[in-house]
Amino acid sequence: MSVWLPSAPCTPGACVEQARAAAAVPRAVLRLTAVVALLLAGVLLSPFGARIPADWVRRWSRTVVRAIGVQVRVTGAAPPDGGVLLVANHISWLDIPLLAAVRPARMLAKDEIRRWPVAGRLAARGGALFIERDRLRALPATVARVAGALRDGAAVAAFPEGSTWCGRAQGHFRRAVFQAALDAGVPVQPVRLSYRTAQGRAATAAAFVGDDTLFASLWRVATARGLVAEVEVRPLIPAAGHPDRRSLARAAAPGTPAEPTWTHTALVA
Repeated sequence: MSVWLPSAPCTPGACVEQARAAAAVPRAVLRLTAVVALLLAGVLLSPFGARIPADWVRRWSRTVVRAIGVQVRVTGAAPPDGGVLLVANHISWLDIPLLAAVRPARMLAKDEIRRWPVAGRLAARGGALFIERDRLRALPATVARVAGALRDGAAVAAFPEGSTWCGRAQGHFRRAVFQAALDAGVPVQPVRLSYRTAQGRAATAAAFVGDDTLFASLWRVATARGLVAEVEVRPLIPAAGHPDRRSLARAAAPGTPAEPTWTHTALVA
């Protein structure tokens, strides 16, 4: 088990529900084409990132999500300016633009994302802090890099569960990244992410779990109808109010899943 990427029991076969009413193939292709075009535009503009207003980045990020057919609902107060650690539960690759729609931030990302087509280059040019998840010895240096970015006034976004879950089950927040907030003396901004149908039921079509491929996940989302991403910005947590990273991680944890009565197939098999 890795310090940064513990395994989750969620798998596409056990957890991911296929949409009952799928969008037509031509519409799905148009959605994917629009997303690729937006990402390519982001790559081309990324060298000018420091001069692009944050509000433009928020709008672009939300447009990426909406272009693939997912509605976005954001609740809660906007995160403050200056150094802040954004933390969220992790379900999908869609989580990344959703967090950027809340506040543009340097993403703490696994090193494999560098190899993702288009998105990997965009993440690198966007200032992502890449981590080598299999190197325990690299952990202190990674925490120090994150703390340094926070001290410099940057927002850093992380998914402390360390792995994607289907959304109906969730993992525990790993504590290491919270040490960076304590070291830098900056607050933690918890964000709760969830995906639902248009009727309000929990949906797993957006989940990117287990041995799922990026293309399969993209196609599943593009063909889904009525998918809604809910982004709940929770109250800010001052790091100074907590004695250690364990306490801070516990305070920032997302809490009970949306449907606690749902039985997770992979956990009972």
